[in-house]
Amino acid sequence: MTSILKIPRIQIQNANALSSPLTIGFPAMTSWLGFMRALELKIHAKGYDKILLNSIAVANHKFDLQVHRGVGDYVNSIIGTANPLDKDGKRPAFIEEARCHLTVTLLIELEDETEQLNDNYVAELLDDVLPRLKLAGGDILNYEKPELLDVDLEDDLEVKKLLRKCMPAYFLIERRDLMQKSMADGADALDALIENTAIHNRCVKDSDTEEVNWTSNKLNKGWIVPISTGFHAVSDLGKAKNQRDERYPHRFVESIVTLGEFVMAHRVKSLDKVLWRYSTEPIDNLYICEPVLKVESL
Repeated sequence: MTSILKIPRIQIQNANALSSPLTIGFPAMTSWLGFMRALELKIHAKGYDKILLNSIAVANHKFDLQVHRGVGDYVNSIIGTANPLDKDGKRPAFIEEARCHLTVTLLIELEDETEQLNDNYVAELLDDVLPRLKLAGGDILNYEKPELLDVDLEDDLEVKKLLRKCMPAYFLIERRDLMQKSMADGADALDALIENTAIHNRCVKDSDTEEVNWTSNKLNKGWIVPISTGFHAVSDLGKAKNQRDERYPHRFVESIVTLGEFVMAHRVKSLDKVLWRYSTEPIDNLYICEPVLKVESL
């Protein structure tokens, strides 16, 4: 049996939508796993130091990207927030920050060898901890009563029952396989990313009636999106001036962007396909988040 901590319908305001230098949209997976780690530390501070949070699944119910497109515009503009006036009464330099409001349900794989935590304490503990945390840089406004569930991941009926509790929602899964397929055909990483997310609009004019018909198509079926899943080191480990924590070596990194897919909960056959964790085997200086079970196709 696997213990799953279910936190339903978390309402988040002003989460960071700038998930990488290339993409604006759903918060990066590093944000969700960072929240899981912060929650684990808060739980440890409450005396439950034997509890480990190993992986997390994100079910998205509602997503509202703070952008605006006027009539006749071809691009969206970011809706910014006004910064306070400086000491001279002037408006300070403005840096656009992409924000989003969203509602999600989180499923967190929990390991508790000593069985310190039970149903009687989950709601009370999280009510004390969650309001003090940020989630993807946003504020947690509200959430429904958390549950601690024991699920047999080998039992399809139990998994389906758990996933139905998250409906209606879209789970985010990784589709790195689509990138690999395009790159195997000769495309570089950026071309592969664009090729798999582009929507091609074409019009055909009927020579007899002169009626114009528009069609839209894309390379793959499904809701395919670019997602940020971690970082790649671009410098050696060492010390840096004014680094945040002097106990650990520092290095510069750049974001890693790959493809993901939002799938309805009823299409998920295995919970391991939607649970994300930190990679435990660093390769080529990569610091990445990955699904417990890699998805090649649904």
